[in-house]
Parts: sequence; C-alpha cells; structure tokens
Amino acid sequence: MSRQGAERGATGLDGLDCDPGEALLSVRDLRTYYGSGDLIGGDPVKAVDGVSFDVKKGETLGVVGESGCGKTTLGRTLVRLEAATGGEVRVGDDDVTELSGDDLKAWRRNAQVVFQDPESSLNDRMTVGEIVREPLDVHDWGTPAERRERVRSLLKKVGLREEHYYRYPHQFSGGQRQRVGIARALALEPEFVVLDEPVSALDVSVQAQILNLLMDLQEELGLTYLFIAHDLSVVEHICDRVAVMYLGNVMELGPTEELFEDPANPYTRALLSAVPEPDPTAEIDRMTLRGTPPSPRDPPQGCPFSTRCPVKIRPDGFERVDDETWEAIEVFRETLRARSRAERSLSERAREFLGWETRFATVDEVVAELFADRDLPGSVREPVDRASELARDGDEAAALDHLRRELGSVCDHEHPAAHGVGAAGRESRCHRHDDEHEEPAAVGPSVGDAE
Repeated sequence: MSRQGAERGATGLDGLDCDPGEALLSVRDLRTYYGSGDLIGGDPVKAVDGVSFDVKKGETLGVVGESGCGKTTLGRTLVRLEAATGGEVRVGDDDVTELSGDDLKAWRRNAQVVFQDPESSLNDRMTVGEIVREPLDVHDWGTPAERRERVRSLLKKVGLREEHYYRYPHQFSGGQRQRVGIARALALEPEFVVLDEPVSALDVSVQAQILNLLMDLQEELGLTYLFIAHDLSVVEHICDRVAVMYLGNVMELGPTEELFEDPANPYTRALLSAVPEPDPTAEIDRMTLRGTPPSPRDPPQGCPFSTRCPVKIRPDGFERVDDETWEAIEVFRETLRARSRAERSLSERAREFLGWETRFATVDEVVAELFADRDLPGSVREPVDRASELARDGDEAAALDHLRRELGSVCDHEHPAAHGVGAAGRESRCHRHDDEHEEPAAVGPSVGDAE
C-alpha cells in the first residue's frame, strides 16, 4: 500500500493547497465521447460515460477493468490530453474541463502522465537529457544551466546516472526507458500523476523495481497517483483505493483491501475470480462471463453489465423459467444486438431491397438452435416468435425493443444508482443492492450492507 503524501504549502493550479486525505480532484458525471467517423453520422463512442469520484491528496487510486472499458481515456481526460464531452473535474474552484490559456498551462504543469510503452513514448532522435529537459523548456523553467542541473538530479533520483544525459533511448533497457519517462513526468514538480499501465510492458523482475521506485517517489515528493492497470496483483500491492470500470462506468469504488477480500459488485467478483492462483491445488470459485462487452457505441439502456451479468434480475412472473431457457433468451438478445450493429455493404442492402437472401437472413437458424428442443411457456414463446418475425424482416432494433418490453427487467430499463456498501465511502452500482431485489448469496456477502 502506498503512504499518504506530505502536504505542500502552495496555492493555485500550479501548486494545490489541500490537506492530506482531502480531495485533490473531484470528478462529477464526466463523459468523454468520440464522434462516429461516419459520413452520414451515427452514434458516438461512449468511452467514459458519467463517471464520478474523488481523488484524495497523497493517495494512489487504482483504475481497473477489461480492455476497452475506458481506463486510459479517463486518465487522459483528467490531464486534458482528451477533451471532455460533459461533466466536471474540479480542482479547488476551477473546472479543468473548461480551462484555457495560462490556466490550462498551469494545470498541465501540475498534472503529468507516465505512459504505458516506454519505447514508443520516447523520441529516439533526442538524447535522454533533451527528453527530460523538454518540459522545462516549454514552461520556461529557470535558466539553461539550472535546467541541465535539474535533469541530472532527476536522473539520479529515478535510479539512472548523470552520464546517461547524452545517451539515446535505444541504448537503454525497457525498465531504464520507463525510468526516463518517470523523470520527464517529474520535471515540473507535479502533484498529480496519471500512471497509465506503467509496468505492463516490462519483465516481472523489472516491474517490482519500478513499482518500488514509484512508491518511494510518492512518499518523498508527496505525489498523488491515478494508477491505471489490468494486473490486479499490482493494483492490490500499490493502491489505497480501487475504481472498477466497465463500459465507461465505475461499477465499484472502495478501499483496496476490502474490495479484494469482499467484492460487492457482480462484475468485480467476476474480475477477481479470474486472477491466477499460484497454488494448483487451491479450489477457486471461477465466474465465467458470457460473451464480450457490448460496443461502446451501443451500450445497454439499463445497467451496463446487464448483458453479461450472471445474477441479472428477471422480470416479475418469470422466476420459474428454468436457467437454461433464460440463458438462451439472453443469447438470442445479444445475437440480435450484434446483428443490429453489423455493417451492411451496398450489395447486401441491394439484396435486401430486392428481397434476396443475405448473411443477415439466418434468424430462423438461430431460433432453431436456441429454442427447438425447449418447451417454452406461452409468456416466453410469444415474445420470441414476434422478435423472430421482426428480425426476419430486417428490423433487429424493433425485435430488441420488443424483447426488452416483454422480457426485460429493472436491469434492462434503469441505470443502477450508487449504493453504499461495507465501509464508509465504498460504493457499488447494482440493482441487487435494492432491498426488493437483494440476493446476498448470488453476488457476495457485501450485498445488502447498504448504509
């Protein structure tokens, strides 16, 4: 676990004034969308979709989740490498998303990034000294002699030697190059540093050295980290709190030790169950998720995790439908969702117009494979047959809407609110936390402990 950083006495965006443990950044309903890139328009990619949390001064806040969940986009938006579509990132009385001119330059001086790949993030045509000195040159820090001395001091601080000043990145190992990236990020004495998977491209033995360096620098310089990673063992080692992201949303946020020992959200539980266990004889309750995350262009209308959740709530009146049949219904819905988002070529559109068969005209085969051997009750058969008919006519979106209306639950219709679970300050977004839908054994012992 990292230790809380020491307080600094400066004020303003280039030197934040707050006590250890107080919020350095307050993120509220932050959204980062990307345009469709389509000539005729289309839905945006919702990389970050309504995220809210605080980053406390001196802490290390971990951000974890599957690839494509929005972790890196979130970090880049906080330091203004990406423009926010909406929401706020409050630093004192200022909203980082609206800064410009000198105020934006001051924030960028106080907020830096260590990138994932130390090879591609360094310019091979510049010496190490020039790379580390570049931020000092851009911000006109001190005199040229003071800048050179500052660079040499930084190289020594991150475990390199002064004579490395005139060498080029290709002359260093991956771990050494990442030390150069860390030195560059620290050049302007920032307080907030986004660490974007800083050790994922390194050997395991080197990872430990870089992690120890980062923790030592945090204690010495009073740094605040946003640590983005997919390696949960690393996150457990270095982070004070963890935010679990899925499809642009924070599903659970809380202290690292409690979250790892007692996950409250079904997605967190599934994520932790995938962590490799070094003991081959250990019994692990693995939770295998169905399918893949939906497209961020077309996220579910309700809970982001609803299309894969193993404890998804069923609509009233369908509790007695057997699990295998309900699983087939969910697979059918996801098949329709995938077909509705698939790109149709001009030739396929022409074939549809002429009434000829296309690769999208196989819904009968899907239905037969999923439901042919099942005795569906009438309350299920009618919606499935109607959705099949709509899909057969090429309107998969209408088929999905029909299934959502007839067989959808609160998970399909409503975005879950943040519920307090476990210790103070811990939150989880899941409808299972509501008293009327509570099933503690299905999600984990934390569910139902709402404050």
